[in-house]
Amino acid sequence: MNKYQTASRQVHLDFHTSEKIQGIAEAFDAEEFALTLEQAKVNSITCFARCHHGWLYYDSKLFPERIHPNLKNKNLLKEQIEACRKRGIKVPIYITVQWDNYTAEHNPEWLAMDQNGNFIETFPCNPGFYRALCLNTGYRDFLKEQTREVLEMFHPVDGLFFDIVFPVDCNCHICKSNMDKLGFDSSNKKERFKYSQLLMDEFKCDMTDFIRSYNKNCGIFYNTSHVGTAQRKAIDCYSHFELESLPSGGWGYMHFPITARYARNFGLNCVGMTGKFHTYWGDFHSFKNKAALEFECFNMLALNAKCSIGDQLDPNGKISKPVYELIGSVYSQVKKKEPWCIDAKAVTDIGVFTPEEFYEAGNTRLSPAMIGVTRMLQEAGHQFDVIDSSDNFYKYKVLILPDNICVETKFANKLKGYINSGGRVIASFESGLELSKSRFAIDLFGVEYKGKAPYSPDFIVPQNEIGYGLYNTEYVMYLQGLEVKPIQESEVLAYVNIPYFNRTEEHYCSHQHTPSSGKIGYPGIIKNGEAIYFAHPIFTQYSKNGSGWCKRLFLNALKMLLPEPLVRHNGPSTMIATLNEQAKEKRWILHLLHYIPEKRCEDIHVIEDVIPLYNIDISMRTSSKVKKLSIVPDMEELKFNMRNERLLFTLPKLNGHSMISIEFEDAE
Repeated sequence: MNKYQTASRQVHLDFHTSEKIQGIAEAFDAEEFALTLEQAKVNSITCFARCHHGWLYYDSKLFPERIHPNLKNKNLLKEQIEACRKRGIKVPIYITVQWDNYTAEHNPEWLAMDQNGNFIETFPCNPGFYRALCLNTGYRDFLKEQTREVLEMFHPVDGLFFDIVFPVDCNCHICKSNMDKLGFDSSNKKERFKYSQLLMDEFKCDMTDFIRSYNKNCGIFYNTSHVGTAQRKAIDCYSHFELESLPSGGWGYMHFPITARYARNFGLNCVGMTGKFHTYWGDFHSFKNKAALEFECFNMLALNAKCSIGDQLDPNGKISKPVYELIGSVYSQVKKKEPWCIDAKAVTDIGVFTPEEFYEAGNTRLSPAMIGVTRMLQEAGHQFDVIDSSDNFYKYKVLILPDNICVETKFANKLKGYINSGGRVIASFESGLELSKSRFAIDLFGVEYKGKAPYSPDFIVPQNEIGYGLYNTEYVMYLQGLEVKPIQESEVLAYVNIPYFNRTEEHYCSHQHTPSSGKIGYPGIIKNGEAIYFAHPIFTQYSKNGSGWCKRLFLNALKMLLPEPLVRHNGPSTMIATLNEQAKEKRWILHLLHYIPEKRCEDIHVIEDVIPLYNIDISMRTSSKVKKLSIVPDMEELKFNMRNERLLFTLPKLNGHSMISIEFEDAE
């Protein structure tokens, strides 16, 4: 059975519209709407059945009281769908789930409640519709009935986008009763969140079964503003993933590459979702810089995702032509690039474990360690996936456990099997410890846990191979590490020197920390066979303050274990390189991107300029015979050489985004 195929150039069209605004959709023109989308190369647009205000935008027979009171065109959704379908544009339908102001006002008994009997608000004291609804109440029955009406009224529905589906620590009488029956401590916030994750999984399975009884083929997605390990248990409830990630809206520019590198491993179509907004959703009459929108969409292609750009329809229903001139200027380029992105799969040699596997339910924040390791690997051109302990380890030449990857028995046994079969591992700080963090779960790293390092900051002294590119001196490690003792035949690659004393009220020196005493304190980097261990949280430190010596130490360790990576280049660290394979076409596609996010203002990073690069030397590991090398879609051929099973060539110019097609005599 073929997996669900998502459209490639989507728009997510918000329409959260207050009842205090008159003349809703009075200026809507179906023909103008669809023509504007077609001219902008849009081939799918998500339109609204019910918004966060709780209003419906179609002529509901079951819930006429919920139709927006000032909706001048009660057939708005119907006309949007019909006009788009005539032009071959899909129209998935949006339905809000846990935010609905109308329901909150009229059915307060359906609201989620905290341990004190107060309604749970996602953004307390913030004007808006952010009170959370509980899916254990009669609200679920209403949601099903409204969904059924949509499925029947607009048959055949292209897809359903359910928004705001996330765990909340509800302690209403129904949730409390269920927790008590299942053995959860309802007085404990962590336990309530743990139960709520089970509830979310059960809800998704129930809702998907309900939908499939009416429509076997439509798209189904449950949006929680992040896709991670929490989605694994309910993966069969999704037809695809839509990765909401507006860099200027709180997600930042590191969220999408981390999320995409994980989500793509499930085998479902992935859609990256940014916005045309300068900041966040609901930022009316704002425009993202074109260079930023290009980078965000081209980066989606590079990471095996389709594209989606968020917009919001004006309350009067008139589509903004300038907005779609902007979107079209990017999507016209995306359309030309698509033939080299269809069914592309990432080619990687490194797997990076995500700490999300050990998060408490409801926590969707990005780990600083994941941000740090992703930055380091991207900045060096390495090809990697983000994985968890359920994945196939043997796909990768090197596995990385960044800072906080605790290891239970099953996980430990898989790691042992992997390294006994020739695998290589890099770990840092608390990675490899048991969940209790009292000792190492396995003897993989050749160290014994003694406790937290007695001094902080302390100073690492890199030498020889691990210190390549660094001065032969001490480097400060700002964040407290662990004290470990080498065991077996492990080799200390770098020791740590200690300060004269820790900084206290009685003991201090200068403005920040005490300098090194020059005395060796304990090991900092240890090699045990094909495993290298860092005693400090090097990835968190790099995320926090960008200390270049942490990156250099890590990349040196990686080179010791992976001397021939898939891709090397002499470009700057601001250049991103990703490698994909189109197996049917017997070719690889190398994506190169060079856009620089800058903190030009207080709130967000922006991208305004495209700074070209020239004469970039590329080296790629391959044992297959290369037939042809060309820049696509322009089909400009490039000269190349083969040496020691590496493909060598030079890209004359990189202007934002380049795609290089490597065609093989036989499939790689």
